[in-house]
Amino acid sequence: MRPAAPVRSALLAGLVTAALLTACAPDGQTAAPTPQTSAPPAPSPSPTGPAAPTPSPPAATTPASTSSAGTTPAAPPSPSPAPGSCRALAESMTPEEQVGQLVMVGVPATSDLAPQTAQVLAEHHVGSVLLLQNTEAGVDAVARLAEQARDAAGAPEGTTTMLAADQEGGLVQRLQGPGFDTIPSAREQAALSPEELEEAAETWGEQLRRAGVDYDLAPVADLVPEELEQVNEPIGRLDRGYGADPGTVASRVAAFVEGMDEAGVATSVKHFPGLGQVRGNTDFTADVVDRTTTGSDEELAGFRAAVEAEVDSVMVATATYTRLDPDHQAVFSEAVVTDLLRGELSFDGVVVSDDLGVAEAVADVDPERRLLDFLSAGGDLVITADPALTDEMVGGVLDAAEQDRELAAELPGHVTRVLALKAERGLADCDD
Repeated sequence: MRPAAPVRSALLAGLVTAALLTACAPDGQTAAPTPQTSAPPAPSPSPTGPAAPTPSPPAATTPASTSSAGTTPAAPPSPSPAPGSCRALAESMTPEEQVGQLVMVGVPATSDLAPQTAQVLAEHHVGSVLLLQNTEAGVDAVARLAEQARDAAGAPEGTTTMLAADQEGGLVQRLQGPGFDTIPSAREQAALSPEELEEAAETWGEQLRRAGVDYDLAPVADLVPEELEQVNEPIGRLDRGYGADPGTVASRVAAFVEGMDEAGVATSVKHFPGLGQVRGNTDFTADVVDRTTTGSDEELAGFRAAVEAEVDSVMVATATYTRLDPDHQAVFSEAVVTDLLRGELSFDGVVVSDDLGVAEAVADVDPERRLLDFLSAGGDLVITADPALTDEMVGGVLDAAEQDRELAAELPGHVTRVLALKAERGLADCDD
């Protein structure tokens, strides 16, 4: 059983402090803390929690090794984050607030916020909310729901809850009605020139902003071969892709990202490393496997174009790619997230998961492991379409971090990336 939240917060805060003090010390030494120059951490909610260690003068340097060049001095301690930086803001949060920034909870866009969902948002300091289901209520109704979600979540000081939607176009346009244009499918968007699509995307983004939505989980960069269009359930059969030509996909993805950016709306290109070669839809089908994708330049053309266009985030698929990592679904794969996306594509922004709440693809994964394993692979922001699973997902990370100093010390890095995305859109008071 987990300790009560205040006790757990104090325990984890102590682990974070200890980890930060020892992270850069050579074997057998403890680095003396650098005087704090950022805003002090928020006080633990537990009045009896362990206090942070009192800074002591640096110990005399002990030689780590001796060579012809002489003694190698110990590495200096890491500097404290700059005041006003997103790292400093992340480190000022309680552990519960930190993990809350790494969760995006789905709520129906078709009605006012349910009381039980409002309680989940508040209890877990949820940093992002995803509007699900199609509504034709229009901009004003969506704006009212967005405000309800923000009020319920009660964001930590210096932050605002981020509202997201799947606003691709065609069959996947969640927000409709007065004030929203009818957005054509990606297949139809591909017939526009890049300039025309960028201008249209800016208009669609402005409509989202008026509705209180900050973040569009689009565009789709999955390249679907022509011979698979009618059997590819997640993309081809739904006209969600820009086609089979890598150049067309790349140019339209970049145009959509840039247009939304001009409107002040964040974007998330998806579904890395591509669902164009699969048959089943991971939302409704278990064990979806891609035995073809290798991560070639052609296959990833749309994702590379998005990264070059400075897309805010990349969404990772829940399929398994046997030629990249046969043992893990992409969303839980270090080879896919860290090595391929962050390494080869040099993406340093937010990595977001496809749904890890109700998707059939993860039904066999313990909910307490879903966020934890995603973070371990290199991800940052997890989506759960089922608010009821938030407690298990958050609790799994907090429980693990109490026992694992390395994990506890890594949490602020994930939070920093999310806060930097928010800051870019006016939702966090910090500098990336």
